Amino acid sequence: MRKLKNSELDRLSVNDFKEANKTPIIIVLDNIRSLNNIGSVFRTSDAFLIEKIYLCGITATPPHKDIHKTALGSTDTVDWEYAEKTSSVIEKLKTDNVQICAIEQAENATMLNDFKVEANTTYALVFGNEVKGVAQDVVSSSDTVIEIPQFGTKHSLNISVSCGVVVWDLFSKLKTT
Repeated sequence: MRKLKNSELDRLSVNDFKEANKTPIIIVLDNIRSLNNIGSVFRTSDAFLIEKIYLCGITATPPHKDIHKTALGSTDTVDWEYAEKTSSVIEKLKTDNVQICAIEQAENATMLNDFKVEANTTYALVFGNEVKGVAQDVVSSSDTVIEIPQFGTKHSLNISVSCGVVVWDLFSKLKTT
C-alpha cells in the first residue's frame, strides 16, 4: 500500500466547493472560546460539505490567525455567519423547518448510535462552550438532544472531537437514506 500524494486526492477548488451539493447539516457554535476549536470545526465542515456554520456569542470569527492555523483555508469555502444570540439562530432555523439537535449530556438524550436520520431533513447540530456546554435555553428549545456514548472516567470530549464524531455519524447515515 502506498500513501497518496496531495496531487492525487481529487480536491475540489474553492469554486467547485461553493457549487457542490451540500450535506444537509448546519453547525451552530454556542459560545466557543478556543480559536483552535473553531478552526477545527471549519476544517471538518469542509471535509463533509456542511451547508453553513453559525458562530454565536463569544465565538470568534474569521479572519483570525489562530482560527486560520487549524482551518487551513476552510474559512474561505464553508459559508458562515455570526449571530450574537444562539437562541435567535435556533428560532430562525426552526422557521426554516430545520431539525435542531443539541449535542449534550442531558436527561432523555438520544445516544448518537441510536439517532435515526430522516430523508429530506436538514439538521442543525449545536455544540457548546468548552466548560459550560450548550446553554440550557438552547437545550430546552432543541427538537432533540444527542449524546455521544462514552465509557471511560471523563465523559468529556473536546468540542472539535465531538464535532468530528457527530458529523461523521450523521453524514454516514444521511448517505444511506
